[in-house]
Amino acid sequence: MMETEQTTGPGGQTVELTQKLDILADSAKYDAACTSSGAGRAGEKGKLGNAVLGGICHSFSADGRCISLLKVLMSNYCVYDCQYCINRRSNDVPRAAFTPDELAELTIGFYRRNYIEGLFLSSGVMKNPDYTMELMCGALGLIRNKYGFNGYIHMKVIPGASPGLIALAGTLADRISVNMELPSEKSLALFAPDKDRKAIFRPMRQIRDGITENTKDLTVYKRAPTFAGAGQATQVIIGATPDTDLQIMRMAQGLYRKYKLRRVFYSAYVPVGTNALLPKASEQAVPLLREHRLYQSDFLIRFYGFDANEILTEQNPNLDPLLDPKCSWALNNLNFFPVEINTADRDELLRVPGIGPRSADKIVTARKMAGLDFEQLKKLRVVLRRAAYFITCRGKYMPGVKFDPGFIYHNLIADTRRNPGALPFGAGGEQLSMFPQARFFPEQEGMDIPRLSSGD
Repeated sequence: MMETEQTTGPGGQTVELTQKLDILADSAKYDAACTSSGAGRAGEKGKLGNAVLGGICHSFSADGRCISLLKVLMSNYCVYDCQYCINRRSNDVPRAAFTPDELAELTIGFYRRNYIEGLFLSSGVMKNPDYTMELMCGALGLIRNKYGFNGYIHMKVIPGASPGLIALAGTLADRISVNMELPSEKSLALFAPDKDRKAIFRPMRQIRDGITENTKDLTVYKRAPTFAGAGQATQVIIGATPDTDLQIMRMAQGLYRKYKLRRVFYSAYVPVGTNALLPKASEQAVPLLREHRLYQSDFLIRFYGFDANEILTEQNPNLDPLLDPKCSWALNNLNFFPVEINTADRDELLRVPGIGPRSADKIVTARKMAGLDFEQLKKLRVVLRRAAYFITCRGKYMPGVKFDPGFIYHNLIADTRRNPGALPFGAGGEQLSMFPQARFFPEQEGMDIPRLSSGD
């Protein structure tokens, strides 16, 4: 049984520790947590836990969010009044705050019970950014130094905190992140007037420089302390403001290039605000499908060599909900196709829908031995339901394929509708028709095709 120790919150009221946990864990549910650690650290004698590169998050909630970390706020008291945030100053919600000792004891207690494998820590802003960061760093210092915890920790940095506290956070946490919150400066000024966009970029720059310097130090001194070994990330709320997908993807691309971010997380807005300009709870919430399409576009930028201005244009600034971004790009650039599988270079292969980095590498290796045909491509796990319309093997199309925009679009849409399970939970896939139209890939072919993924 967990202790029911009573402590006094900033408002003077007495709050039991279990009540604090309920309040602060619930308040943290809108923070996007990474699904893998990105950090590797072996266990050491006399210390608790370890961090694994392959990922420590093994359990997910119904909406797809990771739950294997203790995801909690230091406090949901906040001096800011961000209209999109449930913890805003003007909102009437139960409030609580951990002391550094309480949070450290909870984390280690849960770890010893095998409830968790790491910690995800964020916070509302109590008094000012420095005061809040001192409490957060104090808790992490106890977890690392007093209890010898060697596992994974992700910490959200408070914009506006002093450089010294941000530097300390980088030595205590594996991944540190600074939330962008909203995609544009105009939106931030409208809904979060207490926040300054420059105050967000300042710690991002410091973290980038700290990681770069630490990488150089580690090449010279193997025992040099690690600074944010899993890199930095950020989170963007989508759907709360009228920003287009093109604006969001341009912003993300700029962050990757300028600040060397490891990840940008996209979080569909949940109506919790009362501002007249925000979507109402009675209106349809931002669909998870839009969030899913943004993640797919993000993959294209990070791993496939695409530019945001290729994926979307000023004339078409939003992603197609019926087609994944790579298929949309291919249909809009048919002059690039068909791609000959046996001669195209790796970069050209990565432009083909249904071919991901692993498939491209396998193709480049296999064709050195002999020319490839469509049967061999199936064995290499190429998703022919999408790739067949854009490739040739030995100069020939797959039998039955027409290189026609209408034919290709119809079949790609039919495949999306046929496989609603490939979309994220709650994305609103269409109900299957009892009498589907004829399409190029009938079900009786029995092809073993992987489900839709961001990687293809």
